[in-house]
Amino acid sequence: MRMTRHGRRAATAAAVLTLALAWTSAQATAAPPAADSPSATAVRQYEVAGVATAAERTALARTGTAIDEIRADTVLITADEAHAARLTGLGYDLAALTAPEERGGLRAAAPSDYHTYDDVIAAVADAEARYPGLVTSQVIGQSYEGRDIVAVKISDNAATDEDEPEVLFTHNQHAREHLTVEMALYTLGELTSQYGTDAEITALLDTREVWLVPTVNPDGKIYDQESGTFRSWRKNRQPNSGSAALGTDLNRNWAHEWGCCGGSSGSPGSDTYRGSAPESGTEVGVVADFVRGRVVGGEQQITAHIDFHTYGELVLWPYGFTYADTAPGLTADDAAAFEALGTALADTNGYTPQQSSDLYITDGTVNDWMWADQGIFSFTFEMYPSSSSGGGFYPPGDVIDRETSRNREAVLTLLDYADCPYRITGNEAEHCGTA
Repeated sequence: MRMTRHGRRAATAAAVLTLALAWTSAQATAAPPAADSPSATAVRQYEVAGVATAAERTALARTGTAIDEIRADTVLITADEAHAARLTGLGYDLAALTAPEERGGLRAAAPSDYHTYDDVIAAVADAEARYPGLVTSQVIGQSYEGRDIVAVKISDNAATDEDEPEVLFTHNQHAREHLTVEMALYTLGELTSQYGTDAEITALLDTREVWLVPTVNPDGKIYDQESGTFRSWRKNRQPNSGSAALGTDLNRNWAHEWGCCGGSSGSPGSDTYRGSAPESGTEVGVVADFVRGRVVGGEQQITAHIDFHTYGELVLWPYGFTYADTAPGLTADDAAAFEALGTALADTNGYTPQQSSDLYITDGTVNDWMWADQGIFSFTFEMYPSSSSGGGFYPPGDVIDRETSRNREAVLTLLDYADCPYRITGNEAEHCGTA
């Protein structure tokens, strides 16, 4: 594992950082990394030896491989036999693994452990009915298959667009990451039920406007969850011209440094396929338009953002497209504020804080776009578990309450600093015009 810089929390060599996808059953229908067919294919997890640094992980990812877990000097990947053979031919040392539960891990969840898309829409409607002054919602667009993408606003006077800092929480860009939708429902329930009772929440909602997008990728969520068995599907469900493979990785489709740096795939069959052009993914265009629509009087009203993912127990910040701490549009003051605030967020939930590229290079990501294009302090949270032994993308339902409430203080901390994130480094006078 690449050690973090400038005093970021360093994980022990034995710790496992996890990203991308868990072990996938033989019934999974996600296409293997370099294939152009969406038909069902048997895939399994492999441990790849001798991949110890961010540069080595990036080189592996550039073969079209999605990285599952990062260990001290190996990584885990998911691949079919053909892709594994291609990697072997490139000189990689692969060892096939059994399923996580056969390695002593927890049982995976059942699809019924998680709320469905329809459940989410009903929960939003219920919150509006129960808290009419506190909650409003709007359909900000439709998914590729025509489902509503909903943004929920929570504030003391939700029906009015007040001159208050706004914070955005997005969830479920990646279809199989169902725990993130549970996070959205937890936040909605906690902020509404505790307003007027909890002094901190009351003060924050009196001075902030909160936006939740509970599922960015409803088509993918439904496809992954509602057949009766999980399919380990990551992308959206949009066809790709000239290919039988379906779907774009929405978190490689944002319009900043899109496809710039080998941090995504140009193959439609890859789980990290970046799409045909920036914002070609229908759902990315919807959310990006919503964010651009929050520019009022020439000023972006959204000041802070978390994009929730699973899994790995990480707090990540820009940039992902470069290893450098600073780059065009990201000054030393900006980087210091990102690190300080990201570390403060991680201190509340026990996650590991680090710049995204400490893992490996990614491009076209939501965090990089939010910051570089819109000036929003944007973080990714990789939620529970820390490894596939905890259930990977599908942890059992009995951990949902614990692992969503685990982020309560992080959410409130971000809301607190939303008036001026530079306040955490003492630079508010210079950057926010306040002392």
